Amino acid sequence: MQLLDTPSPLAWRLFFVAGKLLLPAVEGAALAPVPVLDFEPTASSRHYLGRLDGLDCWAITLPDVPDGWQPMALRAAMMQMPAPLLNLAVRAAQIVEWDRTHRYCGACATPTEHKPGERARVCPSCGQLAYPRLSPAMMALVWREGELLLARSPGFTPGIYSALAGFVEPGETLEECVVREVEEEVGLQVSDLRYYGSQSWPFPHSFMLAFTARWVGGEIVPQAGEIEHAAWFPLDGLPGIPPRFSIAGHLIRDTVAAMQGAAS
Repeated sequence: MQLLDTPSPLAWRLFFVAGKLLLPAVEGAALAPVPVLDFEPTASSRHYLGRLDGLDCWAITLPDVPDGWQPMALRAAMMQMPAPLLNLAVRAAQIVEWDRTHRYCGACATPTEHKPGERARVCPSCGQLAYPRLSPAMMALVWREGELLLARSPGFTPGIYSALAGFVEPGETLEECVVREVEEEVGLQVSDLRYYGSQSWPFPHSFMLAFTARWVGGEIVPQAGEIEHAAWFPLDGLPGIPPRFSIAGHLIRDTVAAMQGAAS
C-alpha cells in the first residue's frame, strides 16, 4: 500500500478523540466523504488507509471534539454502518490504537518514530520495529443433531448467548485451539471442524477465525469465571444472539439455515 504524507481534497476522513469515533452532530446524518476541514491542522496523528469508492481514506486523531461533531463508542457506531464503511472503521480504529500504544520502544523505552514507506514505528536507538498488532482468536460453534451449544460470559449483554471463543496460544494451530478452548470452557470434546470465515475485531486488535465443530462427547461444565451459562438450544428455540455486524451473528444464523436445510 502506498503511504501518503498529505491529505487529498475530498476523502473519507474518520476522526477519533480518546478512542471514540466522531460522527456528525446532526440527527440522521451519516459519515460521508468530506474536504479538508478547518480543525484538521490540530490533528495529533494522521494515517492513510487506502481507497474506498475511488477516494482516499484517512484515520485522524484529534485532541478535542470540534463543533458540529459528537463522539460515539466504536461498537455502537459500527452497528449503524454498511459493510464497506464498517470495515474501514475497523481498520482505522486498530491503526489508531496501535499508533497510540507504540509511542515508546518495548525493548529500550526510547520514543519511537514512524518508518517512512511502511506501516511501522521504529526505535531510533536500537532499531526495534513495531507493526500493527493482531491477536488471532478462534470462534467455535458446537453442534449436534438439531441443537447448537451456545454460551454467555459475565460481560455479555443480558440475555445474549454466542459461540465459544478464545485466543490462540504460541505454538498452537487453529484446530488445536478450537479443541482446547471448547474443552476448557464447557468440558466438551469435538471433531469434524469446518472453517467458516474471519473478521477483524477492533477490541482492541483481535482477528476472529470462526469454525463449526461437531460434538462427540462430554457433558457441559462451564469454566468458572469465564462462562456464566452454557446450554444446548434447539434450532427453532435459540436465545438472543449477536447482531449480524459481528461474525458470531452470521455464523450462528448461517449454521441454523444449513442444518435446517439438510434436515428438510
